[in-house]
Amino acid sequence: MHNDTLQRNYLYQRIVFLILKVVTIFVVGVLFFVLFYIFSKGIGTVLRGSFWIEIPKDGLSGGGILPAIVGTTLLTLLSILLSSAVGIPAGIFMAEYAPKKSILKVLVDIMTNNLAGIPSIVFGLFGMSLFVIQLNFGDSILAGSLTLAIMVLPVIIRTTEQAVKAVPDELRLASIGMGATKFQTIWRIILPVSFPRIITGIILSIGRVAGETAPILFTVAALYLPQLPRSIFDQVMALPYHLYVLCVSSPDPQKSLPQAFGTALVLLLMVLVLNLIATYIRNQYKRKYKLK
Repeated sequence: MHNDTLQRNYLYQRIVFLILKVVTIFVVGVLFFVLFYIFSKGIGTVLRGSFWIEIPKDGLSGGGILPAIVGTTLLTLLSILLSSAVGIPAGIFMAEYAPKKSILKVLVDIMTNNLAGIPSIVFGLFGMSLFVIQLNFGDSILAGSLTLAIMVLPVIIRTTEQAVKAVPDELRLASIGMGATKFQTIWRIILPVSFPRIITGIILSIGRVAGETAPILFTVAALYLPQLPRSIFDQVMALPYHLYVLCVSSPDPQKSLPQAFGTALVLLLMVLVLNLIATYIRNQYKRKYKLK
């Protein structure tokens, strides 16, 4: 009887593992198929050197996408900088200073959860109403970056809070036992040790910010600009919106299709490069503090 139970449990385990393996292979296969399809359709356009350094021509179906590349890069970097400047201190406060049962902590938890679930187009409407109209920033890099920063703020706060909580209490006690203040302990011990995990949240935010269309549509994105921005109060072209226009609003969609796939591939490559840079920084911190 005991052997029958063991064999049955072993069989169940094998079946579950097989199902998980099949599902994993399917998901990875779909991902690689999508990437291969975009790569195969867009590589010819991307390898054309002028595609990277020229402005769009012929109703956006020709020329290059330099203004859109510059615009997306500026929006991504500035929005991540702004959201990190607010989200990381907020996450540290929630983990180290806020009482566990306090009304403030409960309220912030509820608000961050709700913010994370709001559709991006709602953030775009909010950004247009507050930053573009009320604060009179106009359609600008600043208005778009602030909108995107608010959109990814819950991710930064949550990952920072969880990263700080994951630091062993022994490190806190050892630091305080040697005479360090709480702030010194956080600045010199907790933050460096938790920083690799905090960067994970930043990596997730980079992908979302770079690929969003709705928020920038209301706050910064221009259909066509033949020049590069000169200040944070200028409008810019952006790769996601440019891709949307090429697919939906182009006078000749068939002629614009190679340009669209090239734009999509450049956007993927840009997100990949930014993620690799963030991952490199994270790994450097891991090696420095010998973290797993």
